[in-house]
Amino acid sequence: MTATTTTEPAAATPPDRLAILNRLVARPEVGALLGAVVVFVFFTIVTTKFLKPLGISTWLDDASTLGIMAVAVALLMIGGEFDLSTGVMTASTALITGLLAVHAGWNIWLGLAVSLLFALTVGALNGWVVMRTGLPSFIVTLGTFLALQGLNLGVTRWATGTVQVSGVRSAGGYQSAGWVFASTTKIGNATIQASVVWWIVVTVIAAIVLVRTRFGNWIFAVGGALPTARAVGVPATRTKILLFMTTAFAGWIVGACNLLRFAGVQANQGVGLEFQYIIAAVIGGCLLTGGFGSVVGAAIGALIFGMARQGIVLAGWNSDWFMLFLGVLLFSAVLVNNAFKKRAERVRR
Repeated sequence: MTATTTTEPAAATPPDRLAILNRLVARPEVGALLGAVVVFVFFTIVTTKFLKPLGISTWLDDASTLGIMAVAVALLMIGGEFDLSTGVMTASTALITGLLAVHAGWNIWLGLAVSLLFALTVGALNGWVVMRTGLPSFIVTLGTFLALQGLNLGVTRWATGTVQVSGVRSAGGYQSAGWVFASTTKIGNATIQASVVWWIVVTVIAAIVLVRTRFGNWIFAVGGALPTARAVGVPATRTKILLFMTTAFAGWIVGACNLLRFAGVQANQGVGLEFQYIIAAVIGGCLLTGGFGSVVGAAIGALIFGMARQGIVLAGWNSDWFMLFLGVLLFSAVLVNNAFKKRAERVRR
């Protein structure tokens, strides 16, 4: 009689746990979330000021306006396009509102309405030109950037004799508009700016639109494969025009927040920030090729910016180190995003 032995199979990851892990890793914002945790823990250890109420409110404030724009830019990048006029748009809309309110004597709400109409018109024009001509959006919006920068400087100097608009507090409607765009809320010893609330609201709305609506599916479709999207009936031109209008609208929100908070605006305000918006979106999981990304990730990318920039200041370091950090972060984000996209593609198969 021979004895038989049975061998136990090697322990394996339960299928349900493996499925959850695959879905988690496939999310484009996971890399940004991990990066945010690392930055948070690092500066919490380096400086005791980081987690104090003043420190928290400072880095949230720093990230808020960047986050508003990064979310809109992320939607556009997922749709396969870029907008280099986003930074200067924040100044253009603020200047229009300020000039009409201070130098033309208009109620500030009416000035805000005109500047919003201006922003949406420019955004629609950007989208229409890109889709009509087939030119890269990088080139089209670079032209818009230069044109708006020239208009900002020329018109402001012509109207005021300087390159700034000030005195907004004396305009009619300032109190109510200031409450909407520039009020503060006390939470314990921390002072939270209205821009932080706008950042949260914009992120929530954009996330719902992207993952829960037909328009969100259209965004992924036109960014991933434009000819295929058109072939199955996606209104590609309308979708991309609306995305450009979205970045312009976000620029209007940021312009209003800055104008009403500081009661003035410089003609060159926002110039150069367009690259930071794109970097925040890339850190958040957006690919430069389109069709992949997350608005929640872009918001987290902006939070990393705020924590790093203010953490360096709170630690007493030279702020020049922030640019080194930014370069390393961008390079790492691109590598991580590509790896996560490949993993997501394998999971879908």
